[in-house]
Amino acid sequence: MSAGIRLSVVVPAYDNGRTLDETLRSILDQEVEGLELIVADHASSDDTLDVMRRFADDPRVTLLETEAGGGAGRNWNRVTEAARGELIKLVCGDDVLRPGVLARQAALLETTGAVMTACRRDLIDMNGDVLLAGWGLRGLDRRMPGAEAVRRAVRAGSNLFGEPASVMMRRDVLARTGGWFDRFSYLIDQATYTRVLLEGDFVPDPEVGATFRMSDSQWSVALASRQSAEAREFHAWVREAHPEVLSGLDRRIGDVRAALMARARRLSYRVLKRRMR
Repeated sequence: MSAGIRLSVVVPAYDNGRTLDETLRSILDQEVEGLELIVADHASSDDTLDVMRRFADDPRVTLLETEAGGGAGRNWNRVTEAARGELIKLVCGDDVLRPGVLARQAALLETTGAVMTACRRDLIDMNGDVLLAGWGLRGLDRRMPGAEAVRRAVRAGSNLFGEPASVMMRRDVLARTGGWFDRFSYLIDQATYTRVLLEGDFVPDPEVGATFRMSDSQWSVALASRQSAEAREFHAWVREAHPEVLSGLDRRIGDVRAALMARARRLSYRVLKRRMR
């Protein structure tokens, strides 16, 4: 760990000009010791880079640019590889942290020795209004071996941990397991969590600590069917790579539930889209 840096928050930004200022302020306003913030613009077509530059004078902030191409994985790994803290959290450029989450999650990892924690989050619309409150962590209400958390998530057919803004990990474990794993492009977060969790314990943060902003452009809205198919591919990978973690029955249950979740997601998005108009 670099001197004085305890925690790295990394923001891979892409066309987030409308929301990025709020995202970055929600990070920098946290009362936490040893914070660094790394932001990288991935060849945005809007004013994302101009918004980033508003924060250039803050000594905690490092601003980067990532060349076009390579999908989300390129920029997620770009900011992560620049991080120096013992702990790391990735926040997408349209999400927001709730006050206190960084200090609370850092303390959880430091006192328990776990490799990963995750909190509940609110789902919000583009205006910041809460659509669904306190979402996540179903069945993950206690400390447990990471392999058990992985198995529960696969059997649920859903990412029980939430988007990266909900999660904090040990940076050395993330690096040792290969960084952000984008073989499954729509499950880059859950696939990466899986590799990290197989290295140690999971401990939950039961508070609401983040938001996830929903819009028509979100992958999970536009591509629910593909997401379900990719979930099946991901389950097959876990089963093949780690048969000691996931049984054939676990995989089949997860596949069925992933399909049911996709149908429920499409229905809920229709309802939520009407509310967002």
